[in-house]
Amino acid sequence: MPEQRSLILGADPEGNAVSQAMKLANRHGLIAGATGTGKTVTLQRLAEVFSDAGVAVFAADIKGDLCGLGAVGNPQGKVAERIASMPWLGHQPQAYPVTLWDVAGQSGHPLRTTLSEMGPLLLGNLLELTDSQQAALYAAFQVADREGLLLLDLKDLKALLNHLKDHPEMLGEDRALFADASAQALLRRLATLEQQGAEALFGEPALQLEDILQPDRDGRGRIHLLDASRLVHEAPKVYATFLLWLLAELFEQLPERGDADKPVLALFFDEAHLLFADTPKALQERLEQVVRLIRSKGVGVYFVTQSPSDLPDDVLAQLGLRIQHGLRAFTAKEQKSLRAVADGFRPNPAFDTLTVLTELGIGEALVGTLEEKGTPAMVQRVAIAPPQSRIGPLNDSERAVLVRGSPQAGRYDKPIDRESAYEMLTARAAQSPEVESDKGGKTQASQPGMGDLAGELLGTFASQAMKTAVRQAANQLGRQLVRGLMGSLLGGSKRR
Repeated sequence: MPEQRSLILGADPEGNAVSQAMKLANRHGLIAGATGTGKTVTLQRLAEVFSDAGVAVFAADIKGDLCGLGAVGNPQGKVAERIASMPWLGHQPQAYPVTLWDVAGQSGHPLRTTLSEMGPLLLGNLLELTDSQQAALYAAFQVADREGLLLLDLKDLKALLNHLKDHPEMLGEDRALFADASAQALLRRLATLEQQGAEALFGEPALQLEDILQPDRDGRGRIHLLDASRLVHEAPKVYATFLLWLLAELFEQLPERGDADKPVLALFFDEAHLLFADTPKALQERLEQVVRLIRSKGVGVYFVTQSPSDLPDDVLAQLGLRIQHGLRAFTAKEQKSLRAVADGFRPNPAFDTLTVLTELGIGEALVGTLEEKGTPAMVQRVAIAPPQSRIGPLNDSERAVLVRGSPQAGRYDKPIDRESAYEMLTARAAQSPEVESDKGGKTQASQPGMGDLAGELLGTFASQAMKTAVRQAANQLGRQLVRGLMGSLLGGSKRR
């Protein structure tokens, strides 16, 4: 293989290599095209090149065949012919270091985060809340912050919501935000989320970003694949919200890198239109801002979708590498969209971009790269280089071998249920003194020595809160910064 200082994509009609400097790979990108035109194989090729350069990769496996990255390729037929036409490619069939993830924990390591890490804005988007319901959720998170109540999983949040209904005085100045009707609606939305199987997403051990960024023993970047073949159809909002959370966490935790020879992570968002569908305006604005700024953290974001029009214009304007597979236009609206796609490339006097766009075969694409100084290069017609790994899925036994041999084997597989809001509120309710009226109409504690018991309880809760604060201090400090950026429907200044 040539030295991986460039992202080698394929060959032009004259057989010359088409590539982009690896140092520009953090300028983001787009892989678009109609179904069946070769988007998945192009994604597979890019993942391999990034891995060879020591760059970690995280991608969603929507159709279940991207996992072929973990097996040695066996090129035949037209694939073998294309490889032969690119002798400079140095094609060597090989498997890549792949880690498999699955929210349900069935076909890969369980993938989890916590409610505290996700925060009320993204959680509200997942639950598709109204403004009043979002306000109630915001108020509940404020109480959890003040009281040192960890919100790790759904039962923690349900316990907190029920507790606040019975003890509204805990809300303080946010009491007006927490209407009973909104609280009940929140509890119903959480129940619906559980029925969709999303409960498995929340809990511990939560995903640690250092596990994604850790290179393989041979120096190649590990390729992390989320099995989304069921998730994207059965719970698309869960899929989209998790990816938004991952993007926010990366922005929060990674240090500034400035100009570097290569990114630290390439993040592929397949079915990218789901990230922006029915997204509140406030969240979409923050998302666009994070996409613009995260490249300075060494993260390249690559959107995979059928048409560039699936993405907001402000996001499209930030994309450097553009790989456009074939599109079909049968209606006037589709033809207008086709012209818009063609106009998005820097023209090449050698051919008409619009005409070629409708002539592209499987595995061919119009490619717009960035020149060394970061300016757009002229569009080129490119035959995409085949991947060195298998084109096609792994079988169940092959997946099981990858999971057992993964560096994360045993680390995430068993859930942990440590003390959090549910346990603390349950203990608080169990230890509350019973108050009853005596015959004279006066009230008294039903148990003796309640003053001493109250003092002990206060000390216990203070100790618990202190331990929690020490344990979470570093993470919370960082989240204050990112949540200030991500904002809130009610104003980010009050978020923790």
